[in-house]
Amino acid sequence: MPPIHRRDFLAGTAAAGAAVALSPASHAAPTAARPLNPVPKSPTDRVRLGDTGIEVSLIGIGTGSNGVNQASNQTKLGLKEFTRVIRHAFDSGIRFFDVADQYGSHTYLREALKGIPRDQYAIQTKTHARDYKEAKSHLERYRMELGVDYVDTLLLHCMTTADWPEQNAGAMEYISEAKDQGLVRAHGTSCHGMDPLRTSARHPWVEVDLARVNPEGAVMDSADPADVTEQLRAMHDAGKGVIGMKICGNGQFKEPERRDASLRFVFSLGFVDAIVVGLESPAQIDDLLARAETALDFARTQRA
Repeated sequence: MPPIHRRDFLAGTAAAGAAVALSPASHAAPTAARPLNPVPKSPTDRVRLGDTGIEVSLIGIGTGSNGVNQASNQTKLGLKEFTRVIRHAFDSGIRFFDVADQYGSHTYLREALKGIPRDQYAIQTKTHARDYKEAKSHLERYRMELGVDYVDTLLLHCMTTADWPEQNAGAMEYISEAKDQGLVRAHGTSCHGMDPLRTSARHPWVEVDLARVNPEGAVMDSADPADVTEQLRAMHDAGKGVIGMKICGNGQFKEPERRDASLRFVFSLGFVDAIVVGLESPAQIDDLLARAETALDFARTQRA
């Protein structure tokens, strides 16, 4: 394939983004429906993120609960307790870790996973970079902070408008180059709002999306879960990796029955590949894994 020059990339991305933003979903070219994902046997089973070839555990650990200004509930635990939580997750079979510059959790995760072979786990991180230079600077720093040669998935963090491909064209160009260089295995978005989510569902640059999903519409891009799941199904059909977050409503689901209902809902969809949940103690990890086991049993009965 001939190299794509900067000017051509920017022009192509702007054109694609404009086409996606201006075309109503009902007029988008139809994508053939793919079979639903098989229901995993265990919460720690390896699953594939769409067509990326990346395998992660069904359940991943998020490190950004109330994450802002390079801090989160997880980093506020301190390095010793953070490490205890991450190591307990790893020892329990969890192999997928979600971090971000905004959470300040890169160096914490590096220390927590020190000594574990890199091919034993997957890392997802995120950037607010918009232009080429900033994205390059971010990824160089992230790799240093994480102590890794590459990250598995790199997301444009918190897209809020339908025209995010135009606004972030420079960053997208560099991240694409980084993938070609083996510094990133897949790229995509996390979205806050239905308009950017619809764009992500149809934009070819998005290989993975981190989406807010639960049956109550709590802290989601729409109060109607069906609006969100329609776009997630479209992503699945297009071969994109779909990762669910806010499964417990950003901590709002205090009652066990609400958490159980949400896990049953998400696992029964068949087009959410994996989930990440922000957990802060070994006890919370054990509780989630036990509830997920029961929810998977329920999902299997629904498919029977």
